[in-house]
Amino acid sequence: MSQPSPRARRLGDRIAEIVAELLERRIKDPRLGFVTVTEARVTGDLREATVYYTVYGSDDEVADTVAALASATGVIRSEVGRQTGLKHTPSISFMRDTVPDTARTIEDLVARARAADEQVAAARAGAVPAGDPDPYRKPSEPDEDTADSAAARADDDDA
Repeated sequence: MSQPSPRARRLGDRIAEIVAELLERRIKDPRLGFVTVTEARVTGDLREATVYYTVYGSDDEVADTVAALASATGVIRSEVGRQTGLKHTPSISFMRDTVPDTARTIEDLVARARAADEQVAAARAGAVPAGDPDPYRKPSEPDEDTADSAAARADDDDA
């Protein structure tokens, strides 16, 4: 996926600010839960914007928030158009940001791996190796006769 243009990135940042402010101050839907706008991405042609959000709460509260955002999309798009002054206001869609859920899952997996490592370390604490303490083969040491003949050959080479 290519990088968005600087203009699209700036517009996405501005849309995220506008939507966050609207959700905090102007949208009075009782179904709207504790929502945080994490990011807004705009296509390169500036025609479509996707607003990513997180919701703190139960599955029912998340479902209610999705419904509230869907019903407020028109008002939000109108306000985005008014505040940005664009010739064509991008269509707005909302997408739940799953990064916090994924991060929580990864943290749980890391915690389980640490616990398993601690169990292995505890089991290894008093363990001794099975068999010989040094199981690796070592080269045999040369005999004295072989060492004397090698020294004699070295003396012959020097002469």
